[in-house]
Amino acid sequence: MSITETLEVCDVQAIDQVIHAYEEALEVFDLEAVDQIINRYDGEKGALMPVLQDVNAEYSYLPEEVLRHVAHRLDLPLSQVLHVATFYNVFSLEPRGKHLIRVCDGTSCHVRGGFRILGGLEKQLGIKPGETTPDMQFTLETVRCVGCCALSPCIVIDTTTHARLRPDAVAALLRTYE
Repeated sequence: MSITETLEVCDVQAIDQVIHAYEEALEVFDLEAVDQIINRYDGEKGALMPVLQDVNAEYSYLPEEVLRHVAHRLDLPLSQVLHVATFYNVFSLEPRGKHLIRVCDGTSCHVRGGFRILGGLEKQLGIKPGETTPDMQFTLETVRCVGCCALSPCIVIDTTTHARLRPDAVAALLRTYE
């Protein structure tokens, strides 16, 4: 089968995802920016957490190359840096979308229809929890509780909590973040 014939039968979205993944693999990180973040903490004891938080904010995830550089600069074993980076769910080792959507799946939210909110988000975005839209705009996650049980069902988009959400309001809500 020729390349042209192969492309005709392939899913264009799948091809775009492969190209995006390839481009990311070639991405070179600005370690000077990482150095500036590290320098802000000027050798403070226990600087690892705030450094990782700032790096995560800069890149929307923690790239391996950057984690190695942080370990070297802070004179820490890479295993310790990876332990912290993988322990806290605020950090990600995979690229995330511009907007992080966390759907509460705690008891109160679930009983009050949180699973329908999740279904609406999956349908609207075309992704499942743990995935990111191909355009890198949204990452969808489920969490055990967001601490707003009296206002359930709730989701958190970036740092904003959306309470007493209805499935029919999902599309309009997403448009405000596009």
